[in-house]
Amino acid sequence: MLGVGLLFVAITLISNGYCGLVGVDKKSTGLINLFTGSLSFIINTIYLIRGAYYDAGTGYLFAFTYLMVGVIYVFGLDMRIYGIFALFVAVNTIPAAYISYIVDGDWRFALIWLSWGILWLTGFIEYVLKKEIGKPVLYFAIFEGIVTCWIPGLLMLTNNW
Repeated sequence: MLGVGLLFVAITLISNGYCGLVGVDKKSTGLINLFTGSLSFIINTIYLIRGAYYDAGTGYLFAFTYLMVGVIYVFGLDMRIYGIFALFVAVNTIPAAYISYIVDGDWRFALIWLSWGILWLTGFIEYVLKKEIGKPVLYFAIFEGIVTCWIPGLLMLTNNW
């Protein structure tokens, strides 16, 4: 299921980055965030029901990220609440990376977690600290979508991860 979720996170990150670069209306961009957030919520609820609490907990970080961004975009709300949430998620990527590397022995996912943490941290920096990073964040979102989500997701779906 993780591979499916990563494919949708990939297109959402790519879309968010591209739409931000070319000035697509945030209400329109919000839709893919809501769809991906909803799918991620369903996937992680299945994990929760199956007793995979760690997988569900870390997966809900993604679900709520995209649901929150979608709602904020569609309704034109204050992004600072996302920035606060993003800091919380960024901090959680550190133990997640540690667990991936030490417990699971997966250095690839450890690096992916740290990379995601940097992207989430930019949300805090831009929206709460009001430090404009601008286009580099949008390009980084596209990069993250391709390298940390699309490629691993596709490899997982084809049993090559």
